[in-house]
Amino acid sequence: MNPASAPVVISCGEPAGIGPEVAARAWAILAQEVPMVWMGDPRHLPTDIPHRVIESCHQASAIGGNALPVLAHPFPAQTVSGLADPANAQSIIDVIARGVDLVRSGQACAITTAPIHKKALKDGADFAYPGHTEYLAALAGGKDVVMMLASDQLRVVPATIHIALDQVALVLTPAHLRRVIEITADGLKTQFGIAAPKIAIAGLNPHAGEGGTIGRQEVDWIAGLVVTMQAEGYDLIGPLPADTMFHAAARSRYDAAIAMYHDQALIPIKTLDFDRGVNVTLGLPFIRTSPDHGTAFDIAGKGLANPTSMVEAIRLAYKMAGS
Repeated sequence: MNPASAPVVISCGEPAGIGPEVAARAWAILAQEVPMVWMGDPRHLPTDIPHRVIESCHQASAIGGNALPVLAHPFPAQTVSGLADPANAQSIIDVIARGVDLVRSGQACAITTAPIHKKALKDGADFAYPGHTEYLAALAGGKDVVMMLASDQLRVVPATIHIALDQVALVLTPAHLRRVIEITADGLKTQFGIAAPKIAIAGLNPHAGEGGTIGRQEVDWIAGLVVTMQAEGYDLIGPLPADTMFHAAARSRYDAAIAMYHDQALIPIKTLDFDRGVNVTLGLPFIRTSPDHGTAFDIAGKGLANPTSMVEAIRLAYKMAGS
């Protein structure tokens, strides 16, 4: 299929959450801009958005201006908004895998995943992965991946993600940080179309250790790794104090920042652009984005969900495919 006309495939995620709603409302906003197809059980879509079941991705462009194209994937159970049903767990997992197959076969240009509820997947299908990202990496053959949060204001990668703060210094080894830098640089080139990416590296400790007086990781090995990788051709700056690298003037000097732990990365982007942040998985052999929010069971089915992050995730996926 011609990449220019191949759609973004949107996996349904947890149907009892806001995923189907924000996907449908994203289509209403992007129908004339981005070809897309939603995959899941049509019963789970909001009734006020027109949809049409199609047989293949090839039909999406012709239909997508008037109705949300749907690749139907029947689920065992209808949903009650806000209440995840473990009976649907395996179908949710299967939709993700089917969407990846469509992208890898060239029938779709990228996948945008709606939020899942990991406990429901564990309860209903013994889901063996901490989350979406790890499952996608397994589908790709065990690839090393990193999570990037991206918006027009900032691209930032946490070198460590969902681990306790007292474990960060143990996980954050020179080999680990090197791999994160490598994957980030490659992703900026191949998926964002940045030929020579500039990457800022945050310090681990306050004030980047202040010369070893507030922690020694920066002087003992982070600065040395930066110098070594600079000599290998990577355009890196750092380690920088994290409290001074996210204001506007600082952000203008790099294409992406690598933070050392979860909140060091997510606090600045959520402060700068809370509704428009997009989760991008780098290191996969296909493009995957997702909105930067969860299932939001408390507002599911009430017409209150903001589709902005889903809109931006679909838009970015299609832009990356063009790069």
